[in-house]
Amino acid sequence: MNKQILRLAIPNIISNISIPLLSSVDTALVGRMEEVYYLGALAVAGMIFNVLYWGFGFLRMGTTGLTAIAFGASDKKQLSSVLYRAMITATVASIGIVVLQVLILKLALLIVPASPEVQEYASIYFMIRIWDAPAVLALFVIQGWFLGMQNAKYPMYITIFINILNILLNVYFIYGLGMRVEGVAYGTVIAQYCGLILALFLLFKTYSKYIVGISKNQILQAEALLKFFRVSRDIFIRTICLIFTFAFFTIQSAAFGDEILAVNTILLQFWHILSYGVDGFAYAAESISGRLIGGRKKEAFKKAVKYLFGWGMGFGVILSLIYYLFQNQLILIYSDNPEVITLAKVFMVWTVVAPLINSFCFIWDGIYIGATATAPMRNSMIISSFIIYLPVFYILAPFYGNHALWIAMLAYMIARGLTLLVFAKKHLLGSNVFGNE
Repeated sequence: MNKQILRLAIPNIISNISIPLLSSVDTALVGRMEEVYYLGALAVAGMIFNVLYWGFGFLRMGTTGLTAIAFGASDKKQLSSVLYRAMITATVASIGIVVLQVLILKLALLIVPASPEVQEYASIYFMIRIWDAPAVLALFVIQGWFLGMQNAKYPMYITIFINILNILLNVYFIYGLGMRVEGVAYGTVIAQYCGLILALFLLFKTYSKYIVGISKNQILQAEALLKFFRVSRDIFIRTICLIFTFAFFTIQSAAFGDEILAVNTILLQFWHILSYGVDGFAYAAESISGRLIGGRKKEAFKKAVKYLFGWGMGFGVILSLIYYLFQNQLILIYSDNPEVITLAKVFMVWTVVAPLINSFCFIWDGIYIGATATAPMRNSMIISSFIIYLPVFYILAPFYGNHALWIAMLAYMIARGLTLLVFAKKHLLGSNVFGNE
């Protein structure tokens, strides 16, 4: 079981770590520009795209779970149909995003209380990067399908290729051509489409037999289509709550001023590194749990859950130690602004303890996604976001300011882990999951 986990987790960890690496490079590049509002603009624009693209995260997560279950059941027709249904959904959604781009931007900027300079440069970034929507959503589907097929190497190749190319382009546009945030946007768009070309090449090269010979009736089969949209709906609601939480965090950070916004943007990079690292094991959990449930192997599933938590929590402990021992050096990577550095050290304590807390809920997420047990995931996120996160912040904010924002975020993560633990007996181990085995 450990070999199975590591075979899937290691490529995912490598590819996932490259994602915050890209974000970190962008933050470091923009954080060294002469005005702090460039970094604020990148944070605000990034929040807008998180709302857009995280909202369609069901294209990746739902595709992985449904594909893994079909793989475990050796249902080749269903494997093909899942891919087609998800790709059609991604195409329609990306067209809608591009058509509504101006409205999306105006609504977003009405919500965010940022300075005029931050809004100006966030708009410049947004109007360029919005054109990568078709590539991003298609990549969600293809990479999710690869993971469901127990293939973690192809998503690793694609992600690393995109992020290395993106970094090189961003450095060239900023230092070579003298651009500002628009250089980061152009680099992202070009890299995403190049990544899509690579993904399609790998798909046709290795899995061409799943792409041909699928009838319209198979794709539109009522029961399977209903399950796809039910899973997608639950993950979408769950993701909207997640987006709300981080968007609220960014909005409140901006309300505290440009300096706090810059500091919180930097410290969130460490949270992203944690989430993407542990998500390597969470993605392995998606692939393995879906396959074992599809094959009705209850005892192997229980064993996998135990081992997955061991690996995920161990990774979190190591990351907490790194953050504690090297916090000063890590902060200096992102900014050379004295005020930002001083403030970052004040709030770094919440980042040090985060890996010990957050790893627990991240692993549960992967297990639930692989099992396509999406309703309890949705309910857990609603409880954590609106019954825990918001009240904790509003109760503590008058007394602790920005500290209250970080405390609320940690309380939210604890609530996610505990609620998913409570729901597990019924939704992951019940007779309706494994039948009469």
